[in-house]
Amino acid sequence: MFGPLNLLELYQNGVFPMAESADDPNIMIIDPELRGIIPLDNFHIPRRLKREFNKHKYDISVNQDFKRVIEACAETDNKRRETWINAPIISLYCSLNAMGNAHSIEVWDNKKLIGGLYGVSLGGVFFGESMFSRATNASKYALIHLVAALKFANFQLLDAQFYNPHLEQFGLIEIPRGEFHKKLKPALAKETNFPIANFNPTAQQDLLVAAPQQLQELASLQQQDQHLLVNLSSPSFCLSLLQ
Repeated sequence: MFGPLNLLELYQNGVFPMAESADDPNIMIIDPELRGIIPLDNFHIPRRLKREFNKHKYDISVNQDFKRVIEACAETDNKRRETWINAPIISLYCSLNAMGNAHSIEVWDNKKLIGGLYGVSLGGVFFGESMFSRATNASKYALIHLVAALKFANFQLLDAQFYNPHLEQFGLIEIPRGEFHKKLKPALAKETNFPIANFNPTAQQDLLVAAPQQLQELASLQQQDQHLLVNLSSPSFCLSLLQ
């Protein structure tokens, strides 16, 4: 029986699962000839989006409602008539979330879930799976918070699976399968932890008014002392990491 440990093994080998449709109970193993990645050191936020992001008042959380996020990513509408997320995939990734290997970022507006994303964390790699938005830019805000978190925690690789024109503005590139696998091996060997605790919106609120240079220094300190908490749900702190 295919379980969450088998799913982790797929990621360790650079492949990932998809279903033909929501109604198809089978799972396909995908190893694209061209792989989409977002280089963390070249992440780009368009100027207008950066201004809007810095002013956003939404609440950001991690793993607060993983199942709702993946179910929202699986929804179809007039723009997206099919989905590759079926019931077995939802169950598998919820198990990975319980094991600490899959994470969701949620965007809330007055306790209403308006956007988010989820993916798998292994070593120094975050394998992005899917995202959704029910309000303007909500999924983009989730992505910016994700990349800030990955840079903060010294992740090496952000996998986006396929080319997506909506992600090109953030620096998405395509690389050949072989090149991806070469990047994957050393990145998996990197010892990192997804910084869940740093998304606590009440942690160290006094740090949010610090100047960008101070925030960068705090980020460096936190890498040395995991007990020092800084707030990755703060737009200003995220932007300080992405300068």
